[in-house]
Amino acid sequence: MNIKLVGGAALGLATMLVLSACGGGSQPAAGGDSTGQAGGPVTLKMVAADYGDNPTADNAGTKFWKSVVDQFQAANPNIKVDVQVISWNDIDKQVATMVQNGQVPDILQTGDYSGFVKDQLLYKTDEVLSPEVSKDMLTKFADFGKVDGTAYGIPFVSSARALFYNKELFEKAGIAEPPKTWDELKAAAEKLKAAGVSQPFGLPLGQEEAQAESFLWMLGNGGGYTDASGKWTVNSPANVEAFQYVKGLVDAGLTTPNPGTKDRKTVWEDFAAGKVGMVNGGPMSIPIFDKGAVSGKYAVAPIAGKTGPLDTTLGVMDWIMAFNKNGHAAEIKKFFDFFYTGDATQKIVDNYKLLPVTNGGIQKLSGDEKLKPFLDALPNASFYPFKDPKWSEVNTTIKQTVGGAVKDDPAKVLGDIQKVAEGS
Repeated sequence: MNIKLVGGAALGLATMLVLSACGGGSQPAAGGDSTGQAGGPVTLKMVAADYGDNPTADNAGTKFWKSVVDQFQAANPNIKVDVQVISWNDIDKQVATMVQNGQVPDILQTGDYSGFVKDQLLYKTDEVLSPEVSKDMLTKFADFGKVDGTAYGIPFVSSARALFYNKELFEKAGIAEPPKTWDELKAAAEKLKAAGVSQPFGLPLGQEEAQAESFLWMLGNGGGYTDASGKWTVNSPANVEAFQYVKGLVDAGLTTPNPGTKDRKTVWEDFAAGKVGMVNGGPMSIPIFDKGAVSGKYAVAPIAGKTGPLDTTLGVMDWIMAFNKNGHAAEIKKFFDFFYTGDATQKIVDNYKLLPVTNGGIQKLSGDEKLKPFLDALPNASFYPFKDPKWSEVNTTIKQTVGGAVKDDPAKVLGDIQKVAEGS
């Protein structure tokens, strides 16, 4: 998940990383021991994407993986892991070349796994992950790693969304607590405007990540891009009503001006500068805000819905998986189990403000006040319909056009996106 953006999460999100395998001598069969034919160590060569802002400059990904691998190799001296870190901009192309050239990896960390399943290149999750770790996975996240009922992708890291608010501006405007409902949000925004705040609510509906902001408002009214059966519902009455509400905020001057032209990065920077009263954001927002004028002056709460706080959130995740050609199932299982049960989760949070994908990981972080709203919402997270083959096209259309829903007629704009989803 390219969390520089999260949807790329960000979430979207995501792109590809590879862990490819070499090893001296002949390689053991699947489930074999961890030594080569001559008794030497097996090598898992790991190629991974960097979640830092500038992998070339700060080597954040290399440092992170080295710390994990050093600990793993100390505990498993017969398994060596070589790590190569590649930027998100280049990883897709390089991984595609590796696979095309027959350089099939042992382990791959990526934003998608379905194509590899189609080509029968992957181990099933239960072949490379212990039952204890599998049971600890957040169920809704793990279920998205399944194809035709069988799990191949293992959730690697996650992110979520919550409401950030400026405590100093709230106090100045006489607002006692963060809003829980849309009515309370509008009332708070009106008080902030009266107190001289130029952007009571930060609303990024520009092309960077409009699909995320839109989804949060849809969820707030019980809507979404699809229903439980997978049917597209972009222009459902619930979604249209949500955008009518947001349009009302925009028309009243209670949001970022011209939100359809504003990207998330710009709005977050404005919040960091103390110009915005409230904004939806993720854990990756925290370092940005802590470097700004708002440091120490903001708090995090659940996102307000129409009738109460959301009991869900936008869930974003990346994946890790194991290729089956080289027969290193036993060694891969040891590495996976070490990763998910050790302190790697804490290191990911410390370095990148990404979230765990296990109940145990959530428990370890439960004392962090800023992360608590995200952690509480993760087990019941909602996801983009990224398994639907139309999602890529729909996602692009949303980014390009949904800003018009708060400028023109919400029903028409959402209806046009629905037509794209239905292929008409």
